[in-house]
Amino acid sequence: MKRIAISCTLVLLSLSTLKAQQLPATKNKLVVIAHRGNHVTVPENTTAAIEATIACGADYAEIDLRTTKDGELILMHDATVNRTTDGQGKVSDLTFEEIKKLNIKSKDGKQYTVPTFKEVLAACKGRLNIYLDFKDADVATTWQQIKAAGMEKRVVVYLNAPEQYGAWKSVAPKVPLMSSLPDEVKTAAELQDFLGKFQLAVIDNISDQSLLEVTKKNKVSVWLDVQSSKEGPEWWDTALKTKIQGLQSDHPAQLVEYLKLKQRR
Repeated sequence: MKRIAISCTLVLLSLSTLKAQQLPATKNKLVVIAHRGNHVTVPENTTAAIEATIACGADYAEIDLRTTKDGELILMHDATVNRTTDGQGKVSDLTFEEIKKLNIKSKDGKQYTVPTFKEVLAACKGRLNIYLDFKDADVATTWQQIKAAGMEKRVVVYLNAPEQYGAWKSVAPKVPLMSSLPDEVKTAAELQDFLGKFQLAVIDNISDQSLLEVTKKNKVSVWLDVQSSKEGPEWWDTALKTKIQGLQSDHPAQLVEYLKLKQRR
């Protein structure tokens, strides 16, 4: 679950010259996002998880971006490689040569390696949208790789720090941005003021009806994180009653089938 949001005290860029952000095209009004890729049977944040996401019919793969000591962009949720691989250490302290020698821990006994962002972009091109959890990377380098892959219109960027907003607006002003709701924003009036200052395409984890009316008025999508120990039909039903536009799941294949039964896909 993500809790870091854009601070209302951030010095703002002028938004008057920026065009409205457009989300990647999907055939479904209610989108399904595979959390760290579809990692039910294969490891998270791998090309195998990307392929499994495509196979199950989800609309997005959520992936986590970090940078090695020598500047390579890779997929890794944690700041260290300890949990997911047979190695030890911070991603930022290891070279890509060192990281690519590591084996990712798996349930099926097969060998998996840490993918580069370039590899994942290539795997997704023309097949899948990316929800990019922008953990630790250079904006200009990231955007350069997205453009080189021809994926400019297939990526949504989740912001993890206040300064990332200005950096993305400066480098790629049309890229759709996403954030959590700041703790200090609690009322409809406060949300309206926030959205008047920050140009976002998506906000996650809003379920209050009065706030949802504000996001609808401002044409901002709301995506809920439903991944939890409670995830299943009852949990999904509760989420769907809020009339949001997307669900991020640890069980995307099951969620897609459930939505088909509910005639939501």
